[in-house]
Amino acid sequence: MALFEPRTSEDEEIGGSDAATRALSVTVVENDFVARVYENIAWAYDLTFGPALHPGRVDAIRRMGIKPGDRVLEVGVGTGINAALYPRDCSVTGIDFSSSMLEKARDRVARKEVRNVRLLQMDAANLKFADDTFDIVYAPYVISVVPDPVAVAREMRRVCRPGGRIIILNHFRSKNPVMAWFERIISPFTVHIGFKSDLDLPAFVAQAELKPLSIEKVNVPRIWSLVTCTKD
Repeated sequence: MALFEPRTSEDEEIGGSDAATRALSVTVVENDFVARVYENIAWAYDLTFGPALHPGRVDAIRRMGIKPGDRVLEVGVGTGINAALYPRDCSVTGIDFSSSMLEKARDRVARKEVRNVRLLQMDAANLKFADDTFDIVYAPYVISVVPDPVAVAREMRRVCRPGGRIIILNHFRSKNPVMAWFERIISPFTVHIGFKSDLDLPAFVAQAELKPLSIEKVNVPRIWSLVTCTKD
């Protein structure tokens, strides 16, 4: 199978005329709120978001085409559920804002004897890495959680080397008008379980100045998108 799928109609619609200026979501959150949410759900995260979202995680890492020696940054490592999926001959740095999630990640990495993953507490919108540090920068199920998705995406792009890949796995607002309306209505409530349900994909990529090479639907139901970009 080719690394990237052919461009789809969704790809072609990414650059809508007002995408660069419209709001990403009806819901606004702050870092303290996000931290509290994940402190509260850390104990149940693997049960609630583990098996249901796992196929997308596997697809994302498969799509990366990780080579020996590649430097990978995982933004929003959570409980470390991806740690054992990476090839053992690459170097992975996982960051997260939540100390409770990181505690679980450290336990998992030690239990599974994963030696190529290091874990750091860090704000995804203010990464403490030099420009062009990583070959692959990956954000699994986190862009709709953070207070400022555009700032996070720009930081991801900054620390990715030229020609490297930026991978975003996330739920975005449906193109179906009825579903989109429903997702806007429930977004102020879904943030309490860890995500905004109405994040606007075209607005996000336009404002973050990302150029997707592919957008692939993953998981069942197929309401989650795997967005692959490269840094020019």
